[in-house]
Amino acid sequence: MSEKQKINQLPKDWNFFKLSEIGKIISGGTPSTAIPEYWGGNISWISPADLTGYKRKEISKGAKSITVDGLKNSSARLMPKGSVLFSSRAPIGYVAIASNEMATNQGFKSIIPNDHTDSNYLYYFLKSAKQMAESVASGTTFKEISLSKFSELNIPLPPLPIQQAIVSKIEELFSELDKGIEQLKTAQQQLKTYRQAVLKWAFEGKLTNENVKDGELPEGWKWVKLNEIGKWTGGGTPSKQNSKFWTSGNVLWVSPKDMKTNVIHDTQDKITKESIDQSSAKLIKKDSILFVVRSGIIRRTLPIAIAGKELTTNQDLQSLTLHDANPLFVYWNCIANEQDIRNECAKDGTTVDNLDVPRLKAYIIVVCSPEEQQQVVQEIESRFSVADKIEESINQSLQQAEALRQSILKRAFEGKLI
Repeated sequence: MSEKQKINQLPKDWNFFKLSEIGKIISGGTPSTAIPEYWGGNISWISPADLTGYKRKEISKGAKSITVDGLKNSSARLMPKGSVLFSSRAPIGYVAIASNEMATNQGFKSIIPNDHTDSNYLYYFLKSAKQMAESVASGTTFKEISLSKFSELNIPLPPLPIQQAIVSKIEELFSELDKGIEQLKTAQQQLKTYRQAVLKWAFEGKLTNENVKDGELPEGWKWVKLNEIGKWTGGGTPSKQNSKFWTSGNVLWVSPKDMKTNVIHDTQDKITKESIDQSSAKLIKKDSILFVVRSGIIRRTLPIAIAGKELTTNQDLQSLTLHDANPLFVYWNCIANEQDIRNECAKDGTTVDNLDVPRLKAYIIVVCSPEEQQQVVQEIESRFSVADKIEESINQSLQQAEALRQSILKRAFEGKLI
């Protein structure tokens, strides 16, 4: 579309201006980190890292500050309150308004708007202009928009009172949108709490027995150690030097990085049956329960899964091949007690990167008859199915909310919002 056609589509009294025409564009800089006297002063100094995950419109300071000498002896420039900061690399598109005097590093192209440009209007325009800026950026290691390219970006600009009215309308609509998003996220958290409650009720026997008293098990239920309901097997890694063990293999070989689903049907790496005979790796039967016992991820969670087919594991996993227990009953039982397993089975004197395997084998869970185990599983999965559908709907609504936010900005700068 030509410049004339773009102008003709704007409302009366609107026009396009280059960013360089609506304010002074300032690049940033970084004082030498080898000179301590340049750092820790009273001048706020912002880097793109300070805006990572930052949700507020205005910013007053970053993680670091600089001194007057640091400012004088670098390409950083002091900007007034109301300057609009735009990250021009790593990544492109973070935006904030300076709520006081400050400087930035070289990862910004900032604008000191003139008297005819509202800082808030410019802020929202730059929020909407990320893709446009990225389209004219260049670079191989990371994309960066140059000062000249940034200066030439066009902004549709109405008279100042209309700018301010548009800002008011955007913020009114965004406020309503944020309330809706907050409610959706609250519902997400409530679903998480509900799932935890379902698992708690399930293994207290309350989903399948009406008159269970708190602290008591239903008739026929009992406590057993995990090593009483199945056979444990460790894992191993075939020689990496023998490439034929890996390149032509079709046997699933599970490592912690594969433990991202509740049933393992595929793995990143596969090995040959020959390699199993020549290593400590062992074939694990389908429906075995897999536990990660050594990995940094155990600090945050305990990956547990069911073997979807016959497979092998590396030495960071332990497998429990069940005698006659329902695999899903045992799986959900362990998921319900995930936090407790991590706490009870952590190796003494270590952070929770490793589980003590003898303690894991001796961990106690509750079991019931095979028939009731199946009934418990059905009750859990029926409730979880409903929760999953609700969560899917919530996720769709959150995506739609973000699309609506972009639509509001698009209409605002086409002159169609008010």
